[in-house]
Amino acid sequence: LQVTVLGTPAEEQGGGKIDLIKAGAFDGLDVVLMAHPSQENAAYLPDVAEHDVTVKYYGKASHAAAYPWEGVNALDAAVLAYNNLSVLRQQMKPTWRVHGVIKNGGVKPNIIPSYTELEFYLRAPSMKDLSVLTEKVENCFKSAALATGCKVEIKGGENDYYNVLPNKSLQKVYKENGKKLGIEFISEDCILNGLSGSTDFGNVTFVVPGLHAYFYIGSDALNHTEEYTEAAGSEAAQFYTLRTAKALAMTALDVIFKPSLLEEVREDFRLVKLKEEGQINPV
Repeated sequence: LQVTVLGTPAEEQGGGKIDLIKAGAFDGLDVVLMAHPSQENAAYLPDVAEHDVTVKYYGKASHAAAYPWEGVNALDAAVLAYNNLSVLRQQMKPTWRVHGVIKNGGVKPNIIPSYTELEFYLRAPSMKDLSVLTEKVENCFKSAALATGCKVEIKGGENDYYNVLPNKSLQKVYKENGKKLGIEFISEDCILNGLSGSTDFGNVTFVVPGLHAYFYIGSDALNHTEEYTEAAGSEAAQFYTLRTAKALAMTALDVIFKPSLLEEVREDFRLVKLKEEGQINPV
């Protein structure tokens, strides 16, 4: 028996855990466990699949007052693309997310912009849904180029993040251990009716059974805010973090010393992957 403590990068900036998968860091492991700070305690939240896209429009510079007809306005293309996406939202599923920024919008007001750049994140509950959303969004980008006469370059991120696959056996044992330590978990209704972010741990759950728990740190501040950063480094947060680490350790011990549990975990993993791949109907 062997327990591996594997330091992995956060999900931001390209997906370091995906690089670790490719490097074989998860080969030979039976189960992987981790936890992420949040506003509540949950053994699972529906982290969704995510695709990054960078869009570059190339036009032609010209004096905006003297001879604008000589120019090809790349900013017009960027604005049209943004508006196209706003129109698309009426036909988007409630569980889809599209959000982004215009990173480069030109240089000077009297120069027709010859170059603009946008960066967008696309999210959906499954990889299948994500591919459908991606096609629709890319058509919005392409049509903006066509309407303005610009050339467009659409480049996806190096790695897509997969949705986190649930493992009910691991979740059940983790919750039992957490409750023994005084952890109060949110209800199943809250889990089913809520959406979370995206993580490269989702990719890990496609190659080995995994648990991606969330834990309260003693603050109601929202993640990715200055207030949450301060709360995460506070002395009060250490109690909640250590308690969660203990619950994870207890869960790992259960997997190690209960062969029947490991078999249940493996069977859950097999079935949820089949469902994800569309080979069986959801129960």
